[in-house]
Amino acid sequence: MTAIWLRLLDGAYAVWQTSEEGAPATAEDGLLSVTRTNDEVSVVGPAALAPSSGPVESGWRCLEVAGPLSFELTGVLSSLSAPLAVAGIPIFVISTFNTDYLLVKEGDLDRAVEVLQTEGFAVDG
Repeated sequence: MTAIWLRLLDGAYAVWQTSEEGAPATAEDGLLSVTRTNDEVSVVGPAALAPSSGPVESGWRCLEVAGPLSFELTGVLSSLSAPLAVAGIPIFVISTFNTDYLLVKEGDLDRAVEVLQTEGFAVDG
């Protein structure tokens, strides 16, 4: 597998559920992902956009995998998530057409970066 580089995005992130009308249309900066299913609308985005009440999970930081990644590439998420799982670090993952994003809790960030660097991944930011 080619070398994988990660970049720490600025700021805090949150994950929340909302109604169709409550989903933000844009974010000034960083990642904003709105996922709609038959059962829910989930949002991952800058913590400043998260509602003050309702189902909200705050306190995440976001690592972006340098992309674009080829669709033929295999094992990217598993190579990143496996060592974090062994270290007991929970993650939340978002994939886009070009790349993947790993969210880790703020309190786990330093340890997650250390684990990933020990595994040979470059982490900037």
